Amino acid sequence: MNAEQMAKVGRRVEVYAALADPTRLQVVDLLTVGDAASSELSTRLGTPSNLLAHHLGILELAGVIERHRSEGDRRRSYWRLLPDAVASLSGPPLAMPGRVVFVCTANTARSQLAAALWRRASAIPVASAGTHPADRIAPGARATARRHRLDLPDVTPRHLGDLDHAPRGDDLLVTVCDRAHEELGSVAPVHWSVPDPVTAGTKAAFDRAHDELATRVHRLVPLLRPAS
Repeated sequence: MNAEQMAKVGRRVEVYAALADPTRLQVVDLLTVGDAASSELSTRLGTPSNLLAHHLGILELAGVIERHRSEGDRRRSYWRLLPDAVASLSGPPLAMPGRVVFVCTANTARSQLAAALWRRASAIPVASAGTHPADRIAPGARATARRHRLDLPDVTPRHLGDLDHAPRGDDLLVTVCDRAHEELGSVAPVHWSVPDPVTAGTKAAFDRAHDELATRVHRLVPLLRPAS
C-alpha cells in the first residue's frame, strides 16, 4: 500500500473514530438533513450544552463538521456537515410530506432555485415563498437557472402565508437562509444555511448557491419515506 492509500485509510480511521459515540452519530444524522445551531442540537438531543460542546469539538477536529456565522443574528453560528467526510453514510428516514416548501427572506433566489432543483429530482410537490417577499425574482437567479437548464417559472415572489393551499400539517418547510430560519424557528424543521448570492451579485456567488442547494436536495430526496 503506497503513501497516498495509507493517508486515505488514516483519514477514514479518524472519521469513524469520531463517529464511534451515540451522541456524535446522532449529531451527524441531524446535520445530514439540515444545519443547526448548538442550542437547537442540544434541545433535539436532550444533551446538556457543555457535554454537547465536547462532542461537537471532536467532530470538528476530525473534519466531519464545521460552523459559520449566521447572516441574520451575527451572535449565532450554525453547524453544517462536511459531506465528503461522511459520503458513505445516510441520514435518518423522514416521513413523506405532502409538499416541500422552500423559504427564504425575499423569495428571489435561493428558495426559487431550490424549488426548481427539487422539481427536477423528486415527484413530491414543491413550492417556494418568502417571509418578506420582494417584487421580482433576482436576474442572477434567472441567469443561473438558464446556465444549469433549470425550469424557473416567471412568477412574482410570494409570502409564505399567500401560497396556494396555505402551509398545512403535512408540508415540510425548509428554510434556505438564516434570517428566515431565525424568524420562523421550529415552524421550519429543516434549515440549510446557504449564503445569499444576491448580496455579492456575481455569477460565481449564484453558481455556489446553486451547487450547494443541488447537493442538499440530492441528500434529502432519498431520506423521505412513506409513512409505515
